[in-house]
Amino acid sequence: MTYDLTSYLDPRTICLHLQVTDREEAIRLLGKRLEEGGIVKGSFAEAAIARERELPTGLPISDDINVAVPHTDPEHVLKPGLALGILDRPVEFASMDDPTQPLPVRVVFVMALAEREAQIDMLQSIVEVIQRREVLDAVVAARSPEEVLAALKQAATTDGATAGTT
Repeated sequence: MTYDLTSYLDPRTICLHLQVTDREEAIRLLGKRLEEGGIVKGSFAEAAIARERELPTGLPISDDINVAVPHTDPEHVLKPGLALGILDRPVEFASMDDPTQPLPVRVVFVMALAEREAQIDMLQSIVEVIQRREVLDAVVAARSPEEVLAALKQAATTDGATAGTT
């Protein structure tokens, strides 16, 4: 199943020009946005940080823009949603492929899904979108959450993606 990412993102959960010192600060900040939106429980961010330590989510995409997709168990989720952070300066996440390899990440998608089975499908949808360099460049260059949503919507439209349900 392919997900239209824009159906899971709210402009309030898209953070541009984030200035954070490490991955935990990024996850906490994005987790707080999800919590404020009624998408996750207060326990979500710390659970996502703990999971990230054990099962890293850094994805090597290119030399200058890499992505991480932290998430945690459905028990911390109230309803499906995503948060997206574009960092001004990269922070280190461990690579999903090689946990001993630090990876400088500029784009962080935090997944909050109510069903464990949906996590793999959503991760695949995110990877499909971010592997298209023109889409990733447009997301990173966006000056507003609406521009991010427009870039992702365009990607979904050109891929023929449809919104999924979890």
